[in-house]
Amino acid sequence: MTDEQLLQGPIHAVHVELGATFAPFGGWQMPVSYAGVVAEHTSVRENVGLFDVSHLGKASVRGEGAAEFVNSALTNDLGKVGSGKAQYTLCCNESGGVIDDLIAYFVSDDEVFLVPNAANTADVVAALVARAPAGVVVENQHREFGVLAVQGPRSGAVLRALGLPTEIEYMAFEDSELGGLPIRVCRTGYTGEVGYELLPRWSDSESVFRSLLEVVRAEGGQAAGLGARDTLRTEMGYPLHGHELSLDISPLEARCGWAVGWKKPTFWGKEALVEEKSAGSARKLWGIKALDRGVLRAGLSVLRDGAAVGETTSGTFSPTLKVGIALALLDSDAAVSPGDEVEVDVRGRALRCVVVAPPFVDTHTK
Repeated sequence: MTDEQLLQGPIHAVHVELGATFAPFGGWQMPVSYAGVVAEHTSVRENVGLFDVSHLGKASVRGEGAAEFVNSALTNDLGKVGSGKAQYTLCCNESGGVIDDLIAYFVSDDEVFLVPNAANTADVVAALVARAPAGVVVENQHREFGVLAVQGPRSGAVLRALGLPTEIEYMAFEDSELGGLPIRVCRTGYTGEVGYELLPRWSDSESVFRSLLEVVRAEGGQAAGLGARDTLRTEMGYPLHGHELSLDISPLEARCGWAVGWKKPTFWGKEALVEEKSAGSARKLWGIKALDRGVLRAGLSVLRDGAAVGETTSGTFSPTLKVGIALALLDSDAAVSPGDEVEVDVRGRALRCVVVAPPFVDTHTK
């Protein structure tokens, strides 16, 4: 896909103004970094960072019984949360493969707002439209709202300075306004730090971003791009669709079984996933931490006693730990445990690593 064919978010010109470097991601031209990935990563872990993730999908499901319909489709149990709450969930096919992982915002019994991954939004919407009962309308709102993430220990201070609500429980949201502009404030994120994701209207995103950035900088933070977003989420062991989740990688293999409402009467893929749970998954997601110098990437063979036991799905250099880390799907028959040593084939060189149970660093979301 050429740069001319890539989609651009609502504040692309602002990223150019800030001197961002860009790369394609999910069909969008995304800012990768402004001041350097490590500096931006560290700012989020120690202070605060501001991300533009407006490429993320948005969709609404409205009508009588909308929440009941969504609950019958997606894996997690919406019945465990109520109005004003958010829930991580998955959209699966009948064989238990993952069409996408997403956040569902429970507005009311008759309205659920969904935030899927950018590249999968159309597929999720199409699957819901195909099965929606009469009276329930599913609408793709991908370019109607922006998504701006304020993440890090000082994120609350940033929102308070702008008069936005901060006393929100983790995985909950509240509708508010900033300078007269409507905005949904969500206590969610993808970094492992305390943080908020703000959803202004698409056309209001630049104004909101500039207001946020001014305060973020005053708090000692900075804008952060896709590069830091990836290193932060990898340190947390958070899955990325297309890497740790896919039509060929089930929720159980990806350690996402906690996001499955096993006691629900129905959801897409339930029969296949129940069968897999009973029989045991052939693979399981583990963390891999380098013991020697080297950077791990996706698609590398993992060896134990010279035999291949799996493959890395994501890999990077951890700015926090100062070592190479990766996520890897390892064969269950290999019976690995935390602390076991393995080797990763990095361009023909065997890199010594140790198996860990993700996350690699402590979680501070709450």
